[in-house]
This record gives sequence, C-alpha cells and structure tokens, in this order.
Amino acid sequence: MNTHVLADRSAIQEIPSGALPFVPQAGTAPVEARPPRRRLGLAASDPLGWLLGPAVLLFVWTLGAYTGAIDPRILPAPWTAVATARELVAEGRLQANLAISAWRAIQGLAIGAALGAGLALVSGLTLLGGYLIDGVVQMKRALPILALIPLLILWLGIGETMKVTIIAIAVFIPVYLNTHTALRAIETRYVELAETLRLSRAAFARQVVLPGALPGFLLGLRFGVTNAWLALVVVEQLNATSGIGYMMNLARTYAETDVIVVGLVLYAILGLASDQAVRALERRLLGWRRTFAK
Repeated sequence: MNTHVLADRSAIQEIPSGALPFVPQAGTAPVEARPPRRRLGLAASDPLGWLLGPAVLLFVWTLGAYTGAIDPRILPAPWTAVATARELVAEGRLQANLAISAWRAIQGLAIGAALGAGLALVSGLTLLGGYLIDGVVQMKRALPILALIPLLILWLGIGETMKVTIIAIAVFIPVYLNTHTALRAIETRYVELAETLRLSRAAFARQVVLPGALPGFLLGLRFGVTNAWLALVVVEQLNATSGIGYMMNLARTYAETDVIVVGLVLYAILGLASDQAVRALERRLLGWRRTFAK
C-alpha cells in the first residue's frame, strides 16, 4: 500500500494514500513554520537618495557660519555665496563663463570617450591590437596628466586645442581601461554559443560584444565625467581668458573669496549632476541585469 510520510520534530506518522491530511491533535507539538528565506542582494536605492550627502554638508556649512565656528574670511557663509552668485548672474559673467567651461568639458568628454571605447574594442577583440595598444595605454596610465601639460603647450600652444586635448586624455584612460576589462571578462560560453549558432561577425559584435562591454564602458564613463571636470579646473588656470576657472583665478588676484567659493560650488554641482546623468543612463540601458541595483 502506498503511503505518504509526514515528519515533524516529535514523531513520524504514516498516512495511507488518499487519507485526509494530517492535523495535529491536542498535545501534539505543531510543525514549526520556517521563516521565509531572505534573498541576498543589493537594496534598491531611492532616486533622490543621492541628495542626502550634499544636504548634510550644506547643513553643516550653514550651522558653522551661523554660529561663527567658520571664519567668513576663510569660508563665506552660504547666503553670502548665493548673493554673490546673483550679482554674477545679473552682470552676465557667471552664465557666460559657465557656457564656455561646459563646452570645453563636453568636447573633451566626447573625444575621450569615443577614443577610449574604440581603442578598447580593437585591443580587446584582436590579438595584434592588444599587443600594440594596451602596453602604450598602460604606460600613459603611469604618467600624471600634469606631467604632459608642458609638452602639450609646446606642441599645441595655450589655446582651446590644448585645453580640450588634456580633458580628452583625462577621460580616455578610465573609459579604455574599464571597457577593455569588461571585454576580457565576457564568458567563454557566450562565445561558444555564438560559434555554435554560426553568427556572423556583425551579429556577434551586436549580440555578444556590445552588451558585454556596455557595463564597463558606462562605469568608465562615470570616472571619465569626473576626470573631465578635474582636468577642466587645471586647464582653466593656464593662461585662460574665459571660463569658471579663469573667473576664480581673477577673483584670487583681488582676494574675492566669495567668488572663488561660487566657482567651487558650481564645479561640484556640475560634477554631481553629470554623474547622476550617467547613472540614469545606466538604469535605462542595464535594467535587464538581475545584479544591477537601481
């Protein structure tokens, strides 16, 4: 006769096939329910959670200025910086310099990202390309960007070409490294599956290579965006006649600390906003990944 075996911690009872389910009687220890298994993973982030850190920093700055803990000669109060920003906007200086700085950063970012992704594809997909490109990039990686400025000034002068080139180099390195690493990390089983399905080179690149390299490219782009603003700060201190850095350098000459603070805050806002823009792009393009935390 077929039987079903039902077990708990106190006893094992045999129930004939077709009988009613086992119901614990009085005095019988009930079967202890297991707690639901918690899935391990990254917690979903709040879309506006990134504002918490800057808000706390602004609160500390405001509190320090209000209580006098921060000397206004060293760091002006937030309301002083806001009033100065309004004056600069009314004069037209802030928006004019901001537009020039943003255009320099956008040009350098576009050139550096395109070169980084393109050379990473060549280096990661071809043996000869890896031999020719990867070693040179690793050598450049060991050279600080500031060490190249004197040589680039001799080659390109002190105009816009030199400034955009420095920004592009600063963006190129992280984009190349992260894209190249992502390409080398593509699992072999996907390549074998593509060979089994006899995919063409174009289909292989579209369905295997690009999806595999995209996470690394976007991660490199995040680092590249930050490097673009850092390089911009440097190049706009080099005999520039426009831009946020030039405005800050001019303010240093006249000891206008409030103008310098406005420029620094503006750089910080631009860096944070551009990083969030890349993160939004990540959420849109990589939402299909189970391991991706939104």
